[in-house]
Amino acid sequence: MSFIKINQLNKTIKGKEILKDITISFEKGKIHGIFGRNGSGKTMLFRAICSLIKPSSGTIEINGKVLDKDISFPESVGVIIESPGFWPHYTGFENLKTLASIKNIISDEEINKSIERVGLDPNNNIAFKKYSLGMKQRLAIAQAVMERPDLLILDEPTNAIDEEGISIIRDIILEEKARGATILIASHNKEDIEILADCKYRMEDGRIKIF
Repeated sequence: MSFIKINQLNKTIKGKEILKDITISFEKGKIHGIFGRNGSGKTMLFRAICSLIKPSSGTIEINGKVLDKDISFPESVGVIIESPGFWPHYTGFENLKTLASIKNIISDEEINKSIERVGLDPNNNIAFKKYSLGMKQRLAIAQAVMERPDLLILDEPTNAIDEEGISIIRDIILEEKARGATILIASHNKEDIEILADCKYRMEDGRIKIF
């Protein structure tokens, strides 16, 4: 069963074609890995699926609902795209608590568990601005999974993570799949795709194909 259906998706920015006639379906409950160099269109595709950019043409359907027609954005999604936008003077817990207050569907205990799950200390009072790049990425993963979304969209999820952290993040992604989430991963690291993905794709010059 397809969870995401994309039909003839195109995006042009300042006269340049960024996404080119993309038609593809992503099956529910699987990990879909997209490999490609920087600038190949991976991030723009994810931004379109999250409704962070509007297509020039084409449609995106998520769980039976068309973006910008039936819904304005995915109803249950955890996202990492580019640099995480956390409040620099807040602690890790304070950042996630503030974000969780928007939906108010998880408890402080569940927030703490999400932070612990990625190998961070929820009681650490260091401000986010003093985090290392790896710590920032781990907190971004915690933010993405903490509300147990139906859809996870992860752009370079192991970026800036050390070897031990990569193992932790990969285990979390597999656990989220076992929970029933549909997961899209973009990476220029083939190893992430080979280890994690049930379905593998390559993006080149704004186009996507199975490999």
